[in-house]
Amino acid sequence: MANQGKVRVRFAPSPTGQLHIGNVRTALYNWLFARKTGGTFILRIEDTDVERSEGRYETQLLADLKWLGLDWDEGPDVGGPYPPYRQSDKMDVYRSYADKLIQEQKAYYCFCSAEELERERQQALAEQRQPIYSGKCRRLDPAEVERRRAAGEPAAIRLKIPEHPIRFHDIVRGSVEFSNEVVSDPIIVRSSGMPVYNYVVVIDDADMKITHVIRGDDHISNTPKQVAVYEALGLPVPEFAHLSTILGPDRERLSKRHGATSVSHFREMGVLPEALMNYLALLGWAPTGGDREIFPTAELIKEFSLERVTPSPAIFDNEKLNWLNRQYIKSSPPPAMHELGTGFLRRAGLLPASLNGHVSGWANKLIDLLAPYVDLLEQLPERAGIIFKHDPAEFLNSTENAEVFANDDKKAISVLREFSQRCPDSELSPERFKAIMNEIKSGLGVKGKDLFHPVRIALIGSHSGPDFDRLIPLIEEGSRLELPIKLKSVHERIIDFLAALEHRRG
Repeated sequence: MANQGKVRVRFAPSPTGQLHIGNVRTALYNWLFARKTGGTFILRIEDTDVERSEGRYETQLLADLKWLGLDWDEGPDVGGPYPPYRQSDKMDVYRSYADKLIQEQKAYYCFCSAEELERERQQALAEQRQPIYSGKCRRLDPAEVERRRAAGEPAAIRLKIPEHPIRFHDIVRGSVEFSNEVVSDPIIVRSSGMPVYNYVVVIDDADMKITHVIRGDDHISNTPKQVAVYEALGLPVPEFAHLSTILGPDRERLSKRHGATSVSHFREMGVLPEALMNYLALLGWAPTGGDREIFPTAELIKEFSLERVTPSPAIFDNEKLNWLNRQYIKSSPPPAMHELGTGFLRRAGLLPASLNGHVSGWANKLIDLLAPYVDLLEQLPERAGIIFKHDPAEFLNSTENAEVFANDDKKAISVLREFSQRCPDSELSPERFKAIMNEIKSGLGVKGKDLFHPVRIALIGSHSGPDFDRLIPLIEEGSRLELPIKLKSVHERIIDFLAALEHRRG
């Protein structure tokens, strides 16, 4: 096993689409293992699927990994001692290894057409046999092979699987064995000349001195073919660790029908990278120390071990991720939260594209007020509705407010009338607000929710919400700013609400 010396691991995505959350967890576990052991984390781009690979996807996946906080020691953008780090730049190397296997009679040319192979497969299924290749081209006379090749007949290259079971050790699952009859002779180079995944991945891993291959369990069936390639080439076999599948709440493989599944989607929703990293680490890995759930990056690195990765499928729970994200939002430094929150409010049309100092300062106070109450930053604009949206008719139609403003409830109406008479139509300070409320309390003999609920509902449409000490200055300052939506002052809100209340009473 190639597990001696310094640990070298790799993440090798294909740039054929958005970076799926399952692949990101694979990248994270490789990165954590490298950082825990003082090893090397390598990024390799597997772009041999020329029809589906696109440069924009490669650019996106690099950006997603960096956003998450994963850095690599070697890769296509930073170089390293074992280039190239993009498969499309390595075709000559793959061909030379294939020629070596042919010369050593560990591989052979296969002239079977797709139609012939399909007939073989169907016959095997009809006879209740394994639908594997018969190996008939193994037995071709070398002279016939040369004649057919010289004539330009298309031929793939197949690896000769040895006549013994193929075994490998999996750190997560223990000893694994595959019968050679099940594996068959796999194609390593197609008749088009394009090498296949199970062949090139071995060459890449061997050339880059990879010591541990950490990847999803959908690759378990590929592993015996790859081990056979290592052995045929006389290369050391790395350690393997196959990670369990991530399932949705319905225990089906996680897909778009379960909601967001790519890093870019979670980023757009306002999930913080630290929260996503923390959550993904817990999807299939059991830390020591009981039921603790919040692990900053440094502690994840300290705690992580492949031995504590479970083979059982992991269930992706959006509610759990949202809860964890809220904890990270609450503990994030204000400047970082201001920058992120401002972006969400601006994109929702609540802030101008260009912010001056006054608007920026006010927006920061708004974000400070609202951020602790959201699970995702994309919820900020809706939460900001308490400031930006003032619709008295809608407030009065709310069933939650009905009890406070029943037609015969003179007490609530009296509170608001008193408040409107005492509230200045110029700027209202928190101190003056408190004084007004105390005056109403003494004059009308009301207190508690009978005093505060009518005023709060008239201002923001709900009898629960932020402290008045923070709410009043936000409303007042916002009403004097040049915003895309003109905000009403406290005085205007009370007057408009009373008018709607009188209109409803007829």
